[in-house]
Amino acid sequence: MIDNRIHVYFMPGMAANPSIFKHIKLPEDQFKQHLLSWFVPEKNMTLSEYALKMAKSINHENIVLVGVSFGGMLVQEMARHVKTRKVIVVSSVKLASELPKRMLFAKYTKIHKLLPTGLVNNVELLAKYAFGETVHKRLELYEEYLSVKDKYYIDWSIDQIVNWKPSYCPECLVHIHGEKDAIFPIENIKDCIPVRNGTHTMIIHRAKWFNEHLPAIILE
Repeated sequence: MIDNRIHVYFMPGMAANPSIFKHIKLPEDQFKQHLLSWFVPEKNMTLSEYALKMAKSINHENIVLVGVSFGGMLVQEMARHVKTRKVIVVSSVKLASELPKRMLFAKYTKIHKLLPTGLVNNVELLAKYAFGETVHKRLELYEEYLSVKDKYYIDWSIDQIVNWKPSYCPECLVHIHGEKDAIFPIENIKDCIPVRNGTHTMIIHRAKWFNEHLPAIILE
């Protein structure tokens, strides 16, 4: 029996595991969902090299890639190596000019290398890096979502974000962005589908919006 469903691969944001997508439910008669996970990069690995290795986890053609935050940057790099029907970035950027000024400042001053990433086992600090949120009230929730705590991975991720120079923007790219994103302010974002009151973690807290709109966005 031929499976004509569209294969949708989901890539979480920095330090997050695939459970951030647990409330995303696409119609099973049309779509097959696949979850990708971060691995610790090899020493001196570039984001492009990382994307090539991650692309080897893709087992289908003409797929949809959905990436959140840093994962959104990664799926754009991955699209150079796999045939995509659509690339959807959420709470992310598609141009270096969309990065906030503090990240552009870090790029030239290297101040990001002074961040206390050795404390990544502190979930509150990790959530501040990954989600831009203080998590006192939802600490248990974020302990579930933020499980990639390797210091080398965190240092590498922050450095890749700050120094990202996109070399490829897929024609099939769609950008979904929250109006209240604290990590990547929407004022810097061009050509996106805005989500009213959406924050950087809207893939978790606004799953209903994605369940209602993603099928049409993929198919259009």
